[in-house]
Amino acid sequence: MLDQTNRPCIVQSDLTVLLETEHPSSQEAKELLFHVAELLKSPANIHTYRITTLSLWNAASAGMTSEAVIQELMRFAKWDVPAKVQQQIKLWMGRYGNLKLELQGEELQLCAMNETIIDEFIEERSIQSYIDARLDVKTVLLKGHTRGLMKQELTRLGYPVLDAIGFHEGKSLPFEFNRGRGPSRPFALRPYQEQAVQAFKGEDGGGYGGSGVVVLPCGAGKTVVGMAVMEQFQCETLILTTNVTSVRQWKAEIMSKTSLTEDDIGEYSGSCKVVKPVTIATYQILTHRKQKADPFVHMQLFQERDWGLIVYDEVHLLPAPVFRATAEIQATRRLGLTATLVREDGCEKDVFSLIGPKRYELPWKELEQQGWIATVNCCEIRVPLFAPNLELYWRADAKSKFRIAGENPAKMDVIRSLLDQHEGKPTLIIGQYLDQLAAIAAELQAPIMTGTTPQAKRQELYDGFKRGEIPLLVVSKIANFAVDLPDAAVAIQVSGSYGSRQEEAQRLGRILRPKAGDNTAYFYTVVSRDTKEQDFALKRQLFLVEQGYRYDIRNISNVTKEAAAT
Repeated sequence: MLDQTNRPCIVQSDLTVLLETEHPSSQEAKELLFHVAELLKSPANIHTYRITTLSLWNAASAGMTSEAVIQELMRFAKWDVPAKVQQQIKLWMGRYGNLKLELQGEELQLCAMNETIIDEFIEERSIQSYIDARLDVKTVLLKGHTRGLMKQELTRLGYPVLDAIGFHEGKSLPFEFNRGRGPSRPFALRPYQEQAVQAFKGEDGGGYGGSGVVVLPCGAGKTVVGMAVMEQFQCETLILTTNVTSVRQWKAEIMSKTSLTEDDIGEYSGSCKVVKPVTIATYQILTHRKQKADPFVHMQLFQERDWGLIVYDEVHLLPAPVFRATAEIQATRRLGLTATLVREDGCEKDVFSLIGPKRYELPWKELEQQGWIATVNCCEIRVPLFAPNLELYWRADAKSKFRIAGENPAKMDVIRSLLDQHEGKPTLIIGQYLDQLAAIAAELQAPIMTGTTPQAKRQELYDGFKRGEIPLLVVSKIANFAVDLPDAAVAIQVSGSYGSRQEEAQRLGRILRPKAGDNTAYFYTVVSRDTKEQDFALKRQLFLVEQGYRYDIRNISNVTKEAAAT
């Protein structure tokens, strides 16, 4: 037992937790906070976390109790955990599972475990529109087709709902993995992938499983988890993903690892609209409409076939219209796949209520230690901003300041130095601003890929990079999404979207696939020193620091003014 005054955490009454990162027990404390809190700040010696309703509900959905959370916090706290914090933990975790959706015959009922909880929210106007009648002190009868909307609204109000109704089976689609048969290579799930599938199914594979989110880093095989869930349920499946490249990656993976053939798989995108037993569509086509007031004509895809499973790839990017459609299909099993549950729009609770709770997550560093993903050295390189850009910076508004710092020409010297340092390693240069990227590509005589690059050209560049014919590729923010470049070993980030933690995680994910030899990759962020870009870089790094990564800080002063002016 640790001496109380020599423990790594201070738990404060506002639900924040301060962690001494150099304390011998800090790693153990981090493992607890990983499950029950969110990282807010990460300066070198003290990290600040916040315990939130959503972090506690996800902990409860994973089987943790309020008593266990409080006991563990006490084990690491220098001083007693404030009574207010203990009360809040008991309140929020106590609400998980206290409201349950059930079917009685054909009637949809919301049932409470105690007599007072329904009284707490029934007077809310947003809730009353979904209630048909109050049957008794613990039960209300809901109007038809309000299953998802009621869950979404109650979660917003602070009352998570346990959906115990279960799911319809969907149309049968028998298939199997290629396990040592046929022309494809033998295939087997990794242990953590099997665990993720079982966690999604739930203990009985029924009402308490079948919906929720699996969180794994890029390169850890989330697509394989999706296919394994499909195999478990043997039903027709709709897969939603971010872009056409990802659609074709899914299709190739399914065809190479399962007995399903091209005749079983349809693509539904801007260039091709074919619906088959397994249909892979983009979010863009679902949310396409000619004018803002027009309906989303492609949303009918949710009803095109008797889907037994819907897979939401990169669920952290789910557009609002797809949330609304998802609220209406709660009888269909729903699997969310993501590297990070962070949403920059703050809609994590909508993912929780409409897709389901976090069913499985494995810290990135744990996967790294097991050799399933590459070891990544992260480094932030700070370079000076010289005149005339410095004068422009100080005269500009906040938005322009960020862009001027992002496009700092002095970064070019650093890029060249890094390329020399990692000569021979497949490298990506990733940025936000197209003019900046075009200038870098021209300077280095490297190919560039942006959102306007035709799909055929993108595939040509992907293939050339994989074969080693293209050692360096300059890419825009399309690299934030599914990009199949498994051999990339170095990523140089030259500009980004303000403080987007989500983007930082996705970009680092481009280099996480296991590497031959020492299995090491390198992630560099080049920022302008003492500018807004440097401030936002600290926010961008939060999610990865929470996962156990450390950023080395390197200050560069010997950039030539001549290079900085070019």
